[in-house]
Amino acid sequence: MKSDVLSNDILVHELQLGEQLNESVHHERRSDFSLMLAMLTDDVRAHSQFKLPLTTTAEKTTTSEQLRKHFQLPDEAPLALKSVDGINSFNQAGLIEQQQLDHLRLANTLKPKPLAFRDDAKYINAQVMTNTSLYCQQKHQKKSLEQVQQRDEFNANAWLTAVQKTIVKAPLIEAYA
Repeated sequence: MKSDVLSNDILVHELQLGEQLNESVHHERRSDFSLMLAMLTDDVRAHSQFKLPLTTTAEKTTTSEQLRKHFQLPDEAPLALKSVDGINSFNQAGLIEQQQLDHLRLANTLKPKPLAFRDDAKYINAQVMTNTSLYCQQKHQKKSLEQVQQRDEFNANAWLTAVQKTIVKAPLIEAYA
């Protein structure tokens, strides 16, 4: 699969279709409507209604350290090794061989061992990436190029004007009594 082919050819949200989706509904072209919906990405987070501006509300922040202190939990296990010297702490075969599982559990509770050797928390295996959708691959490529992804601006007045124009253009619906 060519990953460099990914571009703006992918339909991400209905705004890329313009008024075609709306016109297919009003002209009762169900097959066109179904085709256009099927061509959109399956990731709902990419649809335009989720691109609205963020609202800022003051939230109560609770840190992991506060929760650990409140529930009297041990230190959290690091995700990866910080240095090469930490590899020696993974040598637990001797304790298992001597059937000292309680000692092993106690040592791991007092000083938790890292969960992985790799220190790159954002690393994603190429085999995993090839099993994702084209939209997901394109989004990951863009994130790797630009670290901070900003949200699209939302022009509410232009959106309301477009809705008003489509309502005015739409034929009156016949009501059957």
